[in-house]
Amino acid sequence: MADINKQNSQNLYQALWNSADILRSKMDANEYKSYLLGLVFYKYLSDKMLFYVAQTMEEETDDLQVAQKIYEEACNDAETKEDLLSVLQEEISYTIDAGLTFTSLVNHANNGEFQLESLAQGFRNIEQANETFENLFEDIDLYSKKLGATPQKQNATISAIMKELSVLDVAAHAGDILGDAYEYLIGQFASDSGKKAGEFYTPQPVAKLMTQIVLHGRENKKGFTVYDAAMGSGSLLLNAKKFSNEPGTISYYGQELNTSTYNLARMNMILHGVAVENQYLHNADTLDHDWPTQEPTDFDGVLMNPPYSAKWSADAGFMQDPRFSSFGALAPKSKADFAFLLHGFYHLKQNGGVMAIVLPHGVLFRGNAEGRIRQHLLEEGAIDTVIGMPANIFYNTSIPTTVIILKKNRTNRDVLFIDASQEFDKGKNQNTMTDEHIGKILDAYVNRKDIEKFAYVASFEEIKENDFNLNIPRYVDTFEEEEVIHLSEISSSIKSNRSEIEKTTADLYSLLDDLVGTSGKEDKELKEFLNQLKA
Repeated sequence: MADINKQNSQNLYQALWNSADILRSKMDANEYKSYLLGLVFYKYLSDKMLFYVAQTMEEETDDLQVAQKIYEEACNDAETKEDLLSVLQEEISYTIDAGLTFTSLVNHANNGEFQLESLAQGFRNIEQANETFENLFEDIDLYSKKLGATPQKQNATISAIMKELSVLDVAAHAGDILGDAYEYLIGQFASDSGKKAGEFYTPQPVAKLMTQIVLHGRENKKGFTVYDAAMGSGSLLLNAKKFSNEPGTISYYGQELNTSTYNLARMNMILHGVAVENQYLHNADTLDHDWPTQEPTDFDGVLMNPPYSAKWSADAGFMQDPRFSSFGALAPKSKADFAFLLHGFYHLKQNGGVMAIVLPHGVLFRGNAEGRIRQHLLEEGAIDTVIGMPANIFYNTSIPTTVIILKKNRTNRDVLFIDASQEFDKGKNQNTMTDEHIGKILDAYVNRKDIEKFAYVASFEEIKENDFNLNIPRYVDTFEEEEVIHLSEISSSIKSNRSEIEKTTADLYSLLDDLVGTSGKEDKELKEFLNQLKA
């Protein structure tokens, strides 16, 4: 099974690479990821429907061409077609005309008969089938001039991409196919799409750590509610499914500013089989427009990886906003980090709620307004744990980050510090964290005991003495004393180096002696230069 999953992933990556090759010269990665991920999603919906048709017609198969033929034959009979479409709408909430399935369109492409309007109509079929799918493909412009200067060239570009993606066995892909696709595209093409390439994706090791902390002790809870106010593609939210023993009962609440990314999150929810009644997603500016404002407004778990040090209005009117009013200060205009943190904290349940947020280290020690907010949180006992993460594990920044764990109504005000900055495997372009690294951090979080050079529980009084500065090195001493080297070893090393330098210098002079000037005058100048060099 592991070999099959690995092969499916490799097929996915190769198909995405080949498809990106078609688009890379036409647009940057931020644009072409929408086309690729949108088409992968369309194929998923199409394949799922065709296999469901074959099952419904009691002719179950794992061959898409056979399933396509079964669907076409069923649609040839008006009465059968009507009943079948009714069943599809009832059971999977959408239908796609037999001639507009991904399989049918690729068959047309292979015959040179593909028309863009057919794909556009397929998109409309899905968007109009149910409010869950409304405007889902709105940011995929099939008639963009970037795809080609003429309709024929646009047609050819999309046709070529669909052929490349047709090899994917989407239905058999284990786990998060859209998440895998996101991660692959970002990892491969981040340089194409600039600094913001990874804004909408939290690497899986970080997501796993945060989610396991938030769910710890509540894995068996039914009706768990989880909220992400900067949800991006929704992958961080969806990790809750992996670590809950009651995944079908989880309710997901998320808000995202970017419409394109919001639509990707909606696709992600559908791909993960999240029931319509369990997903509550919103497209708006989290800081400017508090959401949700109607019950429920507080949640069992809050997971956030907001854009780091983003700008926001910090308008004086926010001092009357219940999210910020009790802290006596607003996050500065140039750094909204604490605005995001306070927003998430506001929506955390009073009893038992756990919040995990990723932020840059500056929030731990910067002064002025941020210092006042941090002090208030510490006096309230809200900050439970501070985890220092390794550098270069995110796609959009190489800076080290911190995961801050917050809770309400704690019985004490101490803070657990974990220095996990060395818990990684070094990669060529990006560092990674293994399950072993994550497990070590989780154990330290759960046991909440001092571990030399790794974890330390600081009392409130100690933090107060440090002027409420939470910079991790103040609490976790990772200093390694350098090994003392004997003078005899130093002397021997100097002699060895001196000998090596003399040998290398002699070799260089030997090579220079072979040089000859192109004229008598230049040869004379060269010899004088060499004599001065050797003097």
